[in-house]
Amino acid sequence: MPRRFFKRYMPHPDRLKTHKSLRFLGTLTHDPNLLHLNRHSVSRAMAIGLFWAMIPMPLQMLAAALCAVLARANLPIAVGLVWLTNPLTMPPVFYCNYKVGAWLLDTPVSPMPMELSLAWVRQMLNSHWQPLFLGSFVVGIVVAVLGYVATQSYWRWWVGRSWRKRQMDRR
Repeated sequence: MPRRFFKRYMPHPDRLKTHKSLRFLGTLTHDPNLLHLNRHSVSRAMAIGLFWAMIPMPLQMLAAALCAVLARANLPIAVGLVWLTNPLTMPPVFYCNYKVGAWLLDTPVSPMPMELSLAWVRQMLNSHWQPLFLGSFVVGIVVAVLGYVATQSYWRWWVGRSWRKRQMDRR
């Protein structure tokens, strides 16, 4: 795994422990696993970050941080992955989640307008919140499981490849 790349952008553990926005977690932030780059903490962080990225709610980063601390996952990766749904990607992602929820509930799908407006978003949330949240929850779970399995598989492949390469170099 490219640890050097991740470590370059990771905060120092002491800085995490004293960060003012994480003080409410108390001593939970003292867990060394929150910043370690091992297969298990990174895989859990991938699952947590991808799940919360699919949920349409404010403060997704806070929810991801809390889940990462409780699950002993890598905190920066979990929080950073939430930004997959940024202001540019939110409309298509959440519309796809809405379509999945409408399909699961067997309800008709409202078409997406050519120009998005705040009034249209409010109207959709008031009238179509059930398919949106069901679809977001289902897609979030599927994407989280796929992210967890893919990270575990990739990490094992990378370590196996590195091990075989070292074996070949020794010969």
